[in-house]
Amino acid sequence: MKAGARGSTDRATRLKMVGCTTAPRLLELEMTVAQFYPIGTPGQPWGDAERAQWRARQQRQRSYHEDVVTALERLDERFDVVQYGQLDYAPDHYPLFAVVNHDWSPALPTALVTGGVHGYETSGVHGALQFLEQHAERYLGRFNLIVAPCVSPWGYERIQRWNPNAIDPNRSFRDGGLIEEAASLMRWVAERKANIRVHLDLHETTDSDLHEFDPARCARDGKPFERDTIPDGFYVIGNSEDPQHEFQKALIAAVAPITHIAPADAEGNLVGMPLQSLGVVWGESRSIGACAGFTDALYATTTEVYPDSPRTNPQECNDAQVAAVCAGLDFALAN
Repeated sequence: MKAGARGSTDRATRLKMVGCTTAPRLLELEMTVAQFYPIGTPGQPWGDAERAQWRARQQRQRSYHEDVVTALERLDERFDVVQYGQLDYAPDHYPLFAVVNHDWSPALPTALVTGGVHGYETSGVHGALQFLEQHAERYLGRFNLIVAPCVSPWGYERIQRWNPNAIDPNRSFRDGGLIEEAASLMRWVAERKANIRVHLDLHETTDSDLHEFDPARCARDGKPFERDTIPDGFYVIGNSEDPQHEFQKALIAAVAPITHIAPADAEGNLVGMPLQSLGVVWGESRSIGACAGFTDALYATTTEVYPDSPRTNPQECNDAQVAAVCAGLDFALAN
C-alpha cells in the first residue's frame, strides 16, 4: 500500500486496474508495461540497471525503530524480545526481532505469528504488535509463542512489497531462504526445534497491488497485463497442501463481526482461486516459498485484510488481524 492510499481509489476505477499474465491477448497491445510502469522495456525482464533505478525511487516514509522497535521495548518485561538476525542494506541496518514467552517449555505446542513479510501491509505489523500487547498472555502455559511482527523492515519504512533488490520476501521462504529476510527467520525457528502447531501469517490486499506492485512485478519479469480485481473485504488463503477447512472457517467467523468478508467475483473466485466457502480459498504455499508454508504446522493460513475499503479503517484492520490470530490459536487448542 502507498501512503495515503486507503479509500483513495473508487470501486469503478479499481475494477479497471490490471494484473499480469503470460497469455498472448489483444490486451497486451492495448495495455503495455510502458503505459503502467516507468522502468524497463516491455517484454524484457529487468537487469541490474533497472533494479537499481527502481531502488533509487524508494523513499523512507516511516520509521521501523519508532513504530516497531519502540513498541517491542515496552514488552521486554512481559516477554523475551530476541534479535534473530540483521539486515544490512547500506547505509541502513535493521535488527530483526521476535517475541517469545519467558518460560519456554519443550512439552508445549508452539504458535507462530508473522507480520510484515510484505512491509507495506501495515495491519500485519500492527496487528501482531496489538496481539502481543493485549492478548498473548492468556495463551501462556498452553502454547509457546513466537511472534515476528516485522519480517521486512526495509519494506515497512518505504511502504514497499519487495526488498531492496526487487525480490518478493513472500516467495523466498524455500531452499533455506532465498533472501536474508526469509533465511534469518527460517534458520532461527529451525534452531529452536519448536513443535509448531499453528502459523498465522498476516497480510493485506491493497489497491496499490494493482496500481503499483502488480505493474512493477510485470515490468520486472517482462510480462504483459490483463484485467484483474481486488477482493473487497477480508479473506484467508489456506495452504493447498493441507488446507484444514474448518480452521480457515473459524478465522472467518471471528473476523466477520469486525470487518466485512470478501465475496467471490463473477467467476466464483478470489484473486484467481476458487472460493471454498465464505472468505476462504486454497493456494500453494510451500512450493512457491510463501511464509505460511515454511513450517510443518498442522494449522496454517495467510490472512488478507482489505484496508482501502471505505467500509473499514486502520484500527478495524488491526482488530481483524488480532481476531484471526486469537481464533486460530483457540481452534488449535480445541482440536
